[in-house]
Amino acid sequence: MAVYLNDHLAGAGSGVSLIRRMARTHRGTPAGPPLAELAAEIAEDRESLREFMTALDVPAQWPRVAAGRLAEKAARLKLNGRLVKRSPLSDVLELEAMRLGVEGKASMWRSLRVLAVTDSRLDLAAVDRLLARAGRQASALEALRVEAARRTFATPAVAPAPARAHGRSSRHGVPGRARWAS
Repeated sequence: MAVYLNDHLAGAGSGVSLIRRMARTHRGTPAGPPLAELAAEIAEDRESLREFMTALDVPAQWPRVAAGRLAEKAARLKLNGRLVKRSPLSDVLELEAMRLGVEGKASMWRSLRVLAVTDSRLDLAAVDRLLARAGRQASALEALRVEAARRTFATPAVAPAPARAHGRSSRHGVPGRARWAS
């Protein structure tokens, strides 16, 4: 139990750091308010985890938590095609990472719920509230991710290329079929 909860605490620290940075980056944009709200909730969820750990007499292993924070900072060094400024791809990747983190957190709440049914040290109603909130957070992150993907990957309509002399309408002989789909 100690390893499990400390791993989640480390992940929660990374998640809080990432979502706060995302909220700061998008301050003044339509994504700013929902990201700020998510940042506050996710920080509260981390505190709830700490409270559950205390109730279960599970001490925080701070080196593990620090390693999680360092991992989040190292993840910022991804190759995104831009050296100086932020890539729109960063939004998509960060929202995907946060969505995965929230799904992992929901799994942890479900595991703690199993324990809370028989262990009075855990408040079953509180676990249920946290689990429901994780579902709302996942939905909000997914909506933001879809919008970021639309902005990043959607291209304006392009007129089709003229047919080639051999009667083919694309490079690979199948209209509209990308090479990787062959």
